[in-house]
Amino acid sequence: MRRDISAEIERFPIAGSFRISRGSKTEAEVVTCTITEGQNTGRGECVPYSRYGESLDQVRGAIESVMPAIREGADRTAVIGLLPAGAARNAVDCALWDLESKIGGRRAHSDVCAMPPRPLTTALTISLGTPDEMAAQARSNAFRPLLKVKVGTEDDRARIHAVASSAPNSRIILDANEGWTPENIREHMLVAAEFKVSLIEQPLPQGKDEILRSIPHPVPICADESVHGPDDLEQLLGLYDAVNIKLDKTGGLTSAIILRDRARSLGFGVMVGCMVGTSLAMAPAVLLAQDADYVDLDGPLLLAKDRAPALAYTGSLVSPPDPALWG
Repeated sequence: MRRDISAEIERFPIAGSFRISRGSKTEAEVVTCTITEGQNTGRGECVPYSRYGESLDQVRGAIESVMPAIREGADRTAVIGLLPAGAARNAVDCALWDLESKIGGRRAHSDVCAMPPRPLTTALTISLGTPDEMAAQARSNAFRPLLKVKVGTEDDRARIHAVASSAPNSRIILDANEGWTPENIREHMLVAAEFKVSLIEQPLPQGKDEILRSIPHPVPICADESVHGPDDLEQLLGLYDAVNIKLDKTGGLTSAIILRDRARSLGFGVMVGCMVGTSLAMAPAVLLAQDADYVDLDGPLLLAKDRAPALAYTGSLVSPPDPALWG
């Protein structure tokens, strides 16, 4: 049966603003892929990221380039050969997962998870700001068991201190988004250890992180921008202790499963993370994250308005998706 496919740019307002070391944003800009076959419809959402040379129009154009193949029945394996890893392939891959689930009457988690999925504790992101601003954010979220704190400036000691003091019972992940330098990383690592930080994410720029091999890791270090697929992993041995898997980097759930399994086999810890998107983008990642060491799927918690239907968040617990949303 012939399929129909479309790609739509959508925008969802963020509650306040979201700021990291590279800049700030006030809305989530996403591309949604919809594939229909008969009475069944599958959807996938991606978030183009300029850090990787992506834009809304470029990603939508990439999806449009494979529409003839999708209409003729190209499956997820074929799509891996048609599109490079990245946001466009993620949207198409996840839409195909959703469609396959609905056509077959089989929940996606049956093929992703070793056991029935359960609610997971996700981190909540504290945006980069002044120490006082970040302390206020932390106090408002001090009830949450896990906070992900955006840093990445020349001197983050005061920020780390402010957040740790304002949320003393929360575990903390620091995310520098490539913002630290060889000159300040040792000091920042020691500060992180002093305040019992659990994990540090991508402290140095991709390709400029060789120093991580020769300095102590008093706090485990997680690769984000430095890892996109399984081919990246070998060169990260000795540099990083864990990897952050995001569907928008790997190019979908199909490739993310391969990356997760390969990372585990090499001894890396696993974080499953996200861009700032809606529940539709988080849904497949919730299934991938069932055995993750760290879960960072708080995109919908940062929005002023999510999709409907949406994932169910209870405090920091995110439940697996209902089929009406995805899978």
